[in-house]
This record gives sequence, C-alpha cells and structure tokens, in this order.
Amino acid sequence: MRAHRLGRQALREVATIVTPDTLLRWHRQLVARKWTYAARRSSRRGVLAEIRQLVVRLAEENPTWGYTRIQGALKNVGHRVSRSTIARLLKAYGLPPVPHRPTSWQVFLRAHWGAIDGADFFTTEVWTCRGLVTYYTVFALDLASRRVQILGSTPYPDDLFMRQVGRTLTADDEGLLVGHRVLICDRDAKWSAAVRVRLLEAGIRVVQTPYWAPNANAHAERFVRSLKEECLDRIIPIGERHFRRAVNEYVAHYHHERNHQGLANSLIAGAPNERHGGPHPSASALRPPQLLRSRGVIGSAERRDITPFASLGLFAGFLQQKLSHVNVARGPKLLVGAREDADAQPAHGQPRELRCPDVVEQ
Repeated sequence: MRAHRLGRQALREVATIVTPDTLLRWHRQLVARKWTYAARRSSRRGVLAEIRQLVVRLAEENPTWGYTRIQGALKNVGHRVSRSTIARLLKAYGLPPVPHRPTSWQVFLRAHWGAIDGADFFTTEVWTCRGLVTYYTVFALDLASRRVQILGSTPYPDDLFMRQVGRTLTADDEGLLVGHRVLICDRDAKWSAAVRVRLLEAGIRVVQTPYWAPNANAHAERFVRSLKEECLDRIIPIGERHFRRAVNEYVAHYHHERNHQGLANSLIAGAPNERHGGPHPSASALRPPQLLRSRGVIGSAERRDITPFASLGLFAGFLQQKLSHVNVARGPKLLVGAREDADAQPAHGQPRELRCPDVVEQ
C-alpha cells in the first residue's frame, strides 16, 4: 500500500470524509494484516454430506431426541459423530435443542397416516349423443399406502348417490375406511351434513379443509393431477363405458405398475416377482385399448362391429354436427355421407343424416 503527501489544504478537505475512529480502525487492520500468516490447512476431514443429511433427518422426524440420543442412533448404523458436531450441524440447519424443537406438519401426519384417508371429486367431460356431459367421479385415497378406491361416477351427484358412496366407504368387506378414523375432504356441498352424520355413525370423523386450500388435501389433489396428465388428457372419452374403462385401467396401473416417490420409488402392491412369481396379470392394462367398439348403428337392423377408424370417422362427423348447431342456432342440420341402414333408404344421390353409434349411449 502506497502513501502520498497531500499537504495542508488537501488534508483539510479530506479530513471531513471520515472520523478519527475510522482512521484508527484502518490503522489497526493494517497492523493485523502485516502480522497475519496464511492459515495451515487442517488435516481433519469434514462431515460427509450423507451423515449431515442423516443427522438432520433424525432430528426432524424425532423431535424429542437430544444430541446424545442421535449420537447413539448414528453409532448403531456405523457412524461415530461427537455431540458437539451434531449440535453444530443442527444449529446450522436452524433446528433448536430438544425443549424448543417444534413438530412439523409432515411429521405429525406421518405419525397418523395409518388412520387418515383423503377423498375428493374430479370432473370429466364425456361425449354422448346429447353432447358433452360432465361426469363427477369421487374417490378415496389411503395416505399411508397411497391405495386408491374409485367410489362412483355419475353426471348427477345427488343425495342418493352420496349415500351410496358412504355405504361403499364403510363396507366391512371392501371399504377403504375400514380401520381408519379420519377422512379429509373439501367443503363441497356434496359432503352434506347427512353424509357426514352417516360416516360419524360408522366411527369416521370428517375433517373439512378450508376454502381455496387444495394443499390441505395434497395427496388427493396429486392423484387427480396424475390421472388427468397420464390418462384422461390423452384420450377423448366417447361414452360412459369408455370413460369408466379408462379410469379402471389407470387405477390398476397406478397400484401395480407405477412407481411412487412418496413410497421410496416403489410399487404400491410390491414387485411382480414377489406377488405371483411372474408378471402381474393386469400388465395388459398398459396396452393401448381400442378407442371404440360398437355393435352397430342406431336404428340398424343388422348388428355389426365397427372398427376404431370407422368409429373415429363417425365421431368426427358427430362432433362437427354438434359444433355447427352451436354456431348456427337455426341453420340446417349438417348432412354427411354416412352408412345407410335397412329401415329407411334415402333417395339416390341424397346425403344422409349422421347417426351416432350406440356406444355413446352406454
């Protein structure tokens, strides 16, 4: 560091920039820097990242464990870490000692997972001969095992349908709520007071989440997202039967063939070799099914199978017809050259009105 001679006039101008205490502090720092030597590299190895993560995990999942208890747990798995190192690691991650260490919601829910289920609705637009119909599907999910049960699907989720849902949930043979005590659901009007009383009589306490708080039932919301992204958003449901089959096949795939990160990237039903000594019998669920299989055309005297390509052509014409009725309220019906049936033969050269396959009625 070099110094320059300023003179009295320049010194008067510079002296007002800093205080005398600042000058003294700079002087002490320069003296300390002069007599400071390079620090010798320590030969002690730092704590491995794996051990750090294990210490933090033990402290978070066991809020009542102190430093000595964590030290003993690490010793059981072959890691020797001192109490001071554990205290330093927990302090660096913002975890206080035992008397002041809070319990997180994740730890609290995991402690009660064996008794908690989640339930929710999701909607799907299904094409029928009446146009787009909204179907409401209700399901229940076990938080501990991630197992899902489809309870029903209907375009009219009235009180009679919800009473049947309550009976299905609490059935002794196949009800998902058997052995559980808490059901998490939203504040939809479908979960009426009568439905909640019916579940309470069966020993199930219904806990309703706050309004506009989907994260309060995050596991159920995540299943809906997986179902729509991996299945329903990739198909056009043509009729109720097609929609139900797609949902049932996805649930079978969800249980037996899909790995879950919340279960340490494993299957819900275990490995195939552990269950049957071979592939799961529902492995064919991954095969792309035919989009449509119909016995014939409405009003046709001759019943026949329609290939998927012909069905898609009929559906495209039917969709175009519906859209034309929406755009032109009183316009003429859209006529296409569809297959003629045996009931009424049109005049030669006259186009025929499209008829919808009967599969969309089912």
